[in-house]
Amino acid sequence: MPSTPEDHIGDRLKAVRKRRGLTQRELAEASGVSLSLISKLEQGELTDTRMESAHALARALRVPTTALIKRPEPEAGPAPEPWRPLQKAVQDPPAELDEAPTVEGVAARLPEVRAAYFGNHMAELAGLLAPLLRDADALDDAPEARAVRAQLLQIAGSTLTQVHQYDAAETALSGALDAATDRLRAASVVTTWTWLFMRQGRLAEARDLATRWADDLEPRMSRATQEELAVWGWLLMQVSAAALRDNRDGEAQDAMRLARAAAVLTGREVPRGTPVLATWGPVTVAYKTAERGIVNGRPDTVLKTAERLHRSSQADSTEHHRHRLDVAQAHLMMRQHDEAVSVLQGVRERAPEWLAQQKYARDIMGDMVAKRRTLTPEMRELADAVNLPL
Repeated sequence: MPSTPEDHIGDRLKAVRKRRGLTQRELAEASGVSLSLISKLEQGELTDTRMESAHALARALRVPTTALIKRPEPEAGPAPEPWRPLQKAVQDPPAELDEAPTVEGVAARLPEVRAAYFGNHMAELAGLLAPLLRDADALDDAPEARAVRAQLLQIAGSTLTQVHQYDAAETALSGALDAATDRLRAASVVTTWTWLFMRQGRLAEARDLATRWADDLEPRMSRATQEELAVWGWLLMQVSAAALRDNRDGEAQDAMRLARAAAVLTGREVPRGTPVLATWGPVTVAYKTAERGIVNGRPDTVLKTAERLHRSSQADSTEHHRHRLDVAQAHLMMRQHDEAVSVLQGVRERAPEWLAQQKYARDIMGDMVAKRRTLTPEMRELADAVNLPL
């Protein structure tokens, strides 16, 4: 079947580039994306590229990033081990259990699940979640049972998103939203769902969903609780992140400005899990603000923020680890390879299982390998640690 402009990014890129009257070389110079990558995309040798590259191309062409990218539907099929039991617990019909579980029994295991999740102990988490989700499925629809089920399904959806099992993640998050018994838990689930959308390149859906919920939940600032500010602030940061990647910079800045104001009112970092599955406060907002430097090609701003936040960082939070990947990428963009390696080694020491699941980390190491003639022993070791393909 002949290709159409909707088939893959190369066809759409070529069509928009020609409408703008640019050669491939001129687009490469305007976007900062290599001529080789543009050529391979347009010739169909590559059918996908990193979000940062797609954003840079779209920005040079003055179109939304979503005008170029259209992520493929997730493939149905079994997940790889050790995630298959968790996938089955989420997607298979409820199992008949020999002994009926109780809400109290399932709730008693929730702290153990949360500790494994927040500690980034991925293998342990998968082993805990799968049987507990089976038990939660067998509970009735009383509010206490639904509240426990919503928390477990949200954690399952977040975990499955991290390990790229997107179809199962969406099933889990849909169930979590249905089970949620209050608007803050529901909004927290939506925050996780918008992250899933962005992982899939569904930027417009992420932006629209987060905007709708942020508008509905906007609190009266003088009376808002820390939990309300945390949920609303995270929705705003998701609006900003999706808009920024979709080449809607003004919208992104407006949303981040409101998030920053909410963080100032909060006054400190609120621990993760109350109720969002992430920390919230001025430091977290600073991490997300610094991320703009990676998307917009300003690595110097990322490094300045990292230096300023060095002593106030929440060193064991996922948001901190994600920020450190931005710092490593910023060093790489400035050709500071040794510094990038040092940052990645620090993340590996604190969260080895988490790092092994991060496509962002593999992209950083892939770029480093491609740009160097030889690799140091530390670079080779890191390439293995992030599962960079040979």
